[in-house]
Amino acid sequence: MTGPTSPSPYPLGLRLDGRRVVVVGGGAVATRRVPALLDAGADVLLVSPELTPALRAHVDAGRLHWEPRRFTPGDLDGAWLVQVAVDDRTAAAAVSAAAAERRIFCVRADDRTAASAWTPAVTRHGPVTVAVLGGGDPRRAMGVRDAIRALLGRKGPPLTPAVEEGTPVDTGGRVALVGSGPGDPELITVKGWRLLTEAEVVVADRLVPGLLLDEMRPDVELVDASKIPYGPSRAQEEINRILVDRARAGKVVVRLKGGDPYVFGRGGEELLACAEAGVPVTVVPGVTSAIAVPEVAGVPVTHRGVAHEFTVVSGHLAPDAPASLVRWDALAGLRGTLVILMGLKNLAAISATLIAHGKPADTPAAVIQEGTTSAQRTLRSTLGAVAADVEAAALRPPAIVVVGDVVHALTPA
Repeated sequence: MTGPTSPSPYPLGLRLDGRRVVVVGGGAVATRRVPALLDAGADVLLVSPELTPALRAHVDAGRLHWEPRRFTPGDLDGAWLVQVAVDDRTAAAAVSAAAAERRIFCVRADDRTAASAWTPAVTRHGPVTVAVLGGGDPRRAMGVRDAIRALLGRKGPPLTPAVEEGTPVDTGGRVALVGSGPGDPELITVKGWRLLTEAEVVVADRLVPGLLLDEMRPDVELVDASKIPYGPSRAQEEINRILVDRARAGKVVVRLKGGDPYVFGRGGEELLACAEAGVPVTVVPGVTSAIAVPEVAGVPVTHRGVAHEFTVVSGHLAPDAPASLVRWDALAGLRGTLVILMGLKNLAAISATLIAHGKPADTPAAVIQEGTTSAQRTLRSTLGAVAADVEAAALRPPAIVVVGDVVHALTPA
């Protein structure tokens, strides 16, 4: 740790675009650190026998290379930086030694004093990135970082305090259901981000912006909700139990969800579970992907003279599935915009059903993959051809499907 007799670290901004960075470990720490490396354009090699579902999603999307085994010194060949994200001190020391032999800077999650480089507490505000080193004290660094972020985002009067005016301070455990937005970490609300910085436990979905996890305090317990076993219903019961148990233990818990908690996010079920257990809950709306993703792709869900309505439906079940609650026959007769979430797998069946019930096959359609992120891809087609076009383009979830004349409303004639 830096002190009166030890030298201060030399601050430096690493330009990692296209340069190899090795991450050793595939758990919660790696889940938090990898998104920032990818955002910097690094060529990431991840070495670990196992991965969290969030990291596996990066692998499946081709954003990084994974070696499913234990670390060997040869993994550092050609590397510019290595991040050790394991809690085995012996294994971490071996990586440090291999890095030192090759004169590669090494960040260690298990022992900052043994590392040759530190990851600072970071905040981003548009093109401005602020990195804070707290002399080896991560809490100090986070506190200064949070104050700077508040100043960068301040407009007009001072920000409201952590407890809203007139509300007594609650020293017990509580839960906040926070919508993190569609993918861009800057689209979380100010209130959502503030609650995230106060959290002691974060229960995160797979689709939350990874850079938000990178900004959490190092002592925060991160629960990867997508890693919970069982089927969908049992997994939701386990998530509910975790929220209640941690809050009853006096913890400040943030349930971080992609998009908005109440738009196919099962936020209502989690609120009811907490309410039944007597746990206080705060709900923080999020920017929903149903509107934001088409918007950033140049597709307004409504437009004067084109669409006076829009309908958002879930396509996770096929139209002929007995459990489906969607009236696809009625949707086929609407003149407005149809936005389909989680519908890529069933897109062929959905398209065929809408056409069978009278929707013209030449109705414009668009599919936006990973909207608001650097990996965003947009495909424009027609209802009759969109499923085949998606397959040919190898688009993958998460993706939003938009059906209606608004697809070309902002396209020059």
